[in-house]
Amino acid sequence: MFRTALRNVLAHKARLLMTVLAVMLGVAFVSGTLVFTDTFGNAYKNKAAKSFDHVSVAIQPEGGSSYESGDDGEAKTPPRLTDALLKKTRNLPGADSAIGGVMDFTALADKDGKLVGGDWGTSGANYYPGKGGKDPRYDFTEGAAPKSAGDIALDSRTAGRTGYKVGDTVRYSTDGPVRQARISGVFDTEDGSVLAGGSLVVFDNDTAMKVLGKSQYDEIDVKAAAGTSETALKSSVEKILPKETVALSGAQLSDDQEAMIEEQTSAMSQVLLIFAGIALFVGIFIIANTFTMLVAQRTKELALMRAIGASRRQVTRSVLIEAFLVGLAAAVTGFALGIGVSMGLESLMNSAGASLPDGPLIIAPTTIVVALVIGVAVTMLAAWLPGRRAAKIPPVAAMNSVHATPTTRGLVVRNTLGSIIVALGAVLLFMDDNYVMAGGAGVTLVGVIVLTPLLSRPFIAASAPLLKPFGVTGKLSRLNAVRNPRRTASTASALMIGLTLITAMTVVATSMGSAINKMAADSLKADYTVSMANYQPLAPEVREKLDKLPDVEASSPLRPAYGELGDSYAEVSGVDEKAFGKLVSLDFTSGSLANLTGASTLVDKETADEEGLKTGDTVPVKFDDGKTARLKVVGVYEQNEMINGLFAPLAVVDPHLSKITDQQVMVKMKDGVSDRAEDAIVKALGDNPAIKIQDKNAINNEIAGAINLMLNMLYGLLAMAILIAVLGVINTLAMSVFERKHEIGMMRAIGLDRAKVKQMVRLESIIISLFGAVLGIGLGLFMGWVAGDSISGTVKTYTMEIPFGRIAVFLCIAGLVGVLAAMWPARSAAKLNPLMAIKSE
Repeated sequence: MFRTALRNVLAHKARLLMTVLAVMLGVAFVSGTLVFTDTFGNAYKNKAAKSFDHVSVAIQPEGGSSYESGDDGEAKTPPRLTDALLKKTRNLPGADSAIGGVMDFTALADKDGKLVGGDWGTSGANYYPGKGGKDPRYDFTEGAAPKSAGDIALDSRTAGRTGYKVGDTVRYSTDGPVRQARISGVFDTEDGSVLAGGSLVVFDNDTAMKVLGKSQYDEIDVKAAAGTSETALKSSVEKILPKETVALSGAQLSDDQEAMIEEQTSAMSQVLLIFAGIALFVGIFIIANTFTMLVAQRTKELALMRAIGASRRQVTRSVLIEAFLVGLAAAVTGFALGIGVSMGLESLMNSAGASLPDGPLIIAPTTIVVALVIGVAVTMLAAWLPGRRAAKIPPVAAMNSVHATPTTRGLVVRNTLGSIIVALGAVLLFMDDNYVMAGGAGVTLVGVIVLTPLLSRPFIAASAPLLKPFGVTGKLSRLNAVRNPRRTASTASALMIGLTLITAMTVVATSMGSAINKMAADSLKADYTVSMANYQPLAPEVREKLDKLPDVEASSPLRPAYGELGDSYAEVSGVDEKAFGKLVSLDFTSGSLANLTGASTLVDKETADEEGLKTGDTVPVKFDDGKTARLKVVGVYEQNEMINGLFAPLAVVDPHLSKITDQQVMVKMKDGVSDRAEDAIVKALGDNPAIKIQDKNAINNEIAGAINLMLNMLYGLLAMAILIAVLGVINTLAMSVFERKHEIGMMRAIGLDRAKVKQMVRLESIIISLFGAVLGIGLGLFMGWVAGDSISGTVKTYTMEIPFGRIAVFLCIAGLVGVLAAMWPARSAAKLNPLMAIKSE
């Protein structure tokens, strides 16, 4: 039986090619993902291990609490990571050296005045001269460390991509005001954000504390002397620790960072593997289709084997051996291709600006095993049912009929089972839990796949008017497509899966973008919002500069403070009560903005309901400084994603802040939005690279850009599933043409020319592709509606919008898929010799 299986594989190489390609692409996706994440994670682990070379024990704040109350009720900063602690740590027995470190956002302008390093990755840190007057975190390759407020140093990667050199003057900002400094040196660093494409600016210690707004160190790193273990040094350090601080060994820091990297790479790997799984799931239909047709074409051969003594199990085993050989070949090829996919992913991310750390290509033994097991298992799983079905056909019946049709009982069972699965999926879709809903979507999709043969007949029948202009070839193509509903259904299902997911995500993304637009239009009357590029605190001087502009009609900061409101922790935003009403539009359920004066507050409806508040009530708010303010509720409004929380006059909030900073400043111009108005704001703020100035369109575009970026990534990932679906259509048509050689030969003999034969096959391909597309788009719209119904509970402005333009594109792509997939099978059919074809069985 093994020799028979091997002979059949070698005899049907061309017919099995599409199956090999389908499995190969799926395995390549899986193995490429695993190789990429292993390589990426290993490179970061190596860099992380080196970055802790100078650390034996690190002292860090515990929990992140900034204040504690003294006996007199006044708030005070607890003694934590101070110079005194640093000196005490350095003098411990077994300590070789100790340095204090601070780091925070620092925006650096390139030579064109643009922000370097992106919104998130531009940092500033201190240079702390430790033992020998050097800071072990930085290895200077040019110049020297900064020594005064007029000096800074740059990491070598940033210097390379900006063209800055030692001696150049640069502009930077940390919280609003623009400063200038001379580059004193360039250094190499193994800081993770720099390796990932960010930038690092280094100041001398005193300047760093001042410009970064630090009163103490973020971390104190201690290096053990020779002969002293980390454990012994950590024990010594723990004896001098102040309250609310912890000591961590260098090994623990490295392990924690390694665990964090593994978690991050694992999350990315899971997303990629989900799409790889979709590609493999689509491939199952192609494999099952191929083996079903191969088995049908060999029905007499298998019957003869049964007649001379082969058992059912041996016949099934023969088919599974063929699947094993095909799967093994596809898995090996797919694994090799996966290494290329991994290298392509790395190049793609580097070209997108995510500079990845250098490291060797990691091919773990588990990756090889997973690739081989998946390739073989998927192929054998898909081939098992056709093999089992072939073995169950009685030898005599098989010899009398090459093409056994499904029994009525089998179709009834299939349709009943499909209906039950769809009903179960529909029930799960309307549950509140997101994971249950996702499971319901998967169950519904499987149910529709089971029902696809039933659905194919009415759709293909409905296509008759569209095919009528093509005459006899249109009629023949329709009859061919409906001849074997199971085959047509499984071929169309592969395309349906990809288009279901794409359509659902497009509907949700389009609707979400419109919801954000409506939210901004309904909530904001301000022409511009001004904030830090990374949304960190903004210096109050920014608003003062804006108010001096003659074109500014009104402005107000959003100045956050935090405190306890009843049983919940709340944010109270300080605003200019006189200007606030000109800048926002609040939907009040009671009260109004007019009474927002003195010790008063506006409360969003959700908070008011939770705390049982109404307009006119007085509510105590215990701020983080330990003091309590009693505020009168003068209005309750409907919140949304842009406007929510409590609002109070600046005079209420300011006394409770240790340092006054704003979240953003809202600005209304006398003449509205214009290029001239925006230029005036930019110049008033000194062409500051740290500050982001946005009108409502810019806010909407930023959110829409993030949504579209995610959507385009998903389109790219799902393209793999669509490609495999195309292979499925080609495979089905090619083998269908092979089965119908006798029939095609007869048609050629009675006058059907080659052009008409090509047209017949091409129309059949288009019908199958459009059937899968219509089913996928319809199911995708339903999934999008269900997902949107869940989102609308939290995003009030969300309403489902159908992107008719993109759906039309999807349908056109499906039609193009049909045309392209039919090229080779149509050409093969047209080239058949009529006499030879008539002789074939």
